[in-house]
Amino acid sequence: MITNRFEKRLQFTQETSQEIAKLLARIDECKGYWEAFSRLSPEYLKRMKHAVIVSSSGSSTRIEGAHLSDDEVEQLLRDAKVRKLATRDEQEVLGYLEIIQDVFESSDAMKFSENLIQHIHTAALKYSEKDSRHKGRYKFAPNRVEAIDARGKVIGIIFDPTPPFLTPKEMQELTEWTQKQFRQQTFHPLLVIANFVYEFLAIHPFQDGNGRTSRILTNLLLLQNGYGFVPYVSHEKLIEDHKVDYYLALKKSTATWKKERENIAPWMLFILRMFVKQGEMAVALTKEDQTENLLSENQLAVWKSFQDAETLSRKEIAGKTGVNIRTVDQALLKLLALKKIAKIGRGRATRYHVALKR
Repeated sequence: MITNRFEKRLQFTQETSQEIAKLLARIDECKGYWEAFSRLSPEYLKRMKHAVIVSSSGSSTRIEGAHLSDDEVEQLLRDAKVRKLATRDEQEVLGYLEIIQDVFESSDAMKFSENLIQHIHTAALKYSEKDSRHKGRYKFAPNRVEAIDARGKVIGIIFDPTPPFLTPKEMQELTEWTQKQFRQQTFHPLLVIANFVYEFLAIHPFQDGNGRTSRILTNLLLLQNGYGFVPYVSHEKLIEDHKVDYYLALKKSTATWKKERENIAPWMLFILRMFVKQGEMAVALTKEDQTENLLSENQLAVWKSFQDAETLSRKEIAGKTGVNIRTVDQALLKLLALKKIAKIGRGRATRYHVALKR
């Protein structure tokens, strides 16, 4: 049975199993730390999530040969409602932006299924004119998986995936196995996620947009399995930064796909290492100087007003920042509590300055 193939491939050598166990333990340690010790303000988390949505959309489409920088993606997001999407890059980026935002905001309400996979593909290609025929539908013609360099040039063939006539059957088997494993928890959920993404890429079920869809699904499945740091560190950016290793791991593993002895260790180790990096970067956010991270937007403006002034009064701060005096008072209390500022004088003569470091 197909389930035996999936389960058999998750039996690794002793050396690989030990390495995988260390990676899983480290990722779960980061997960636990994030849940227990993240004190970041809602305003800061909101800003971080926005930045990751932009970065992820730019990175995921650049992996597939697009050219928009993160600054251009940010501008596109601001202008989308009044701007015609003239290029293919813009069409692909905006679709990704919208669906990754939905995943970050509503993952709990999304039931993992074939219908959801097809919906995500449709949403990712929502604005892509060239993909209008096949969005949300399994492929109708053979499609090869190609490695693409930074200029959009094909630099090699990774492998030939499942033929179209077998795609519906294999996607059903993969989805059902994954659902079953999440229910039964026979394997660690990260192994199940990594196996799902690998097999999805090997099948390559859609005519185009498979890489982008796989990365959206990775974010979704991580969130649904409790990895709450996902929206605050871009998985897609990490893949873009390690694109050569990504393609190499995929190529090594798919060389054994469906053979008697499948070896997905190169892929498994690669993707788990990316999850470790993601988790560790999230933990680092909670351990940095928390001043800016713990402040609201208005409080942050008050704090920054001290950067070019020796001392300031309440009214001077309000004048520099445009923040109303009552909110200035609240911000000053917060900064005093954090021991970032100190005050001198009393009553109307009170002034504030950056606290001396001891």
